[in-house]
Amino acid sequence: MIKKRLTLKILILLIFSDILETLTHLLFKKGALTQDHLDINTVSAGLTFLGGVFSSPFLWLGLVSVLCTFIIWSAILSKIDLSVAVPIASFSYILIPLSSALFLGESVSLFRWIGVIFILVGVFFVSLSTKESEVSLR
Repeated sequence: MIKKRLTLKILILLIFSDILETLTHLLFKKGALTQDHLDINTVSAGLTFLGGVFSSPFLWLGLVSVLCTFIIWSAILSKIDLSVAVPIASFSYILIPLSSALFLGESVSLFRWIGVIFILVGVFFVSLSTKESEVSLR
């Protein structure tokens, strides 16, 4: 199998995919938070909760975001190796704590931010390994 290069265009698509994935999670969270019946102890309460969630515009916007992410992700995977795409796409692990703190008022602990730094370091090493592979193919 021929290795495929990570180009600027693919990198931009990966970043956009991560932003859409983050938006999806935020929309699903907002849809769930709009419901008063968060205490689901019975089937009836669960159905009431689901009915409320499915009537939320946040849920439907989140589903549209999932569809867009799927289309972009499919395009990305047709251009580069999965072993390269997934670690680079892990920037959503950075964007989600940041956006949940900014937009949802959630607190993010120091240990989570340390984990985010480890993810960044891992993405850096993965990007170096793709350059290494390109050099070894020549």
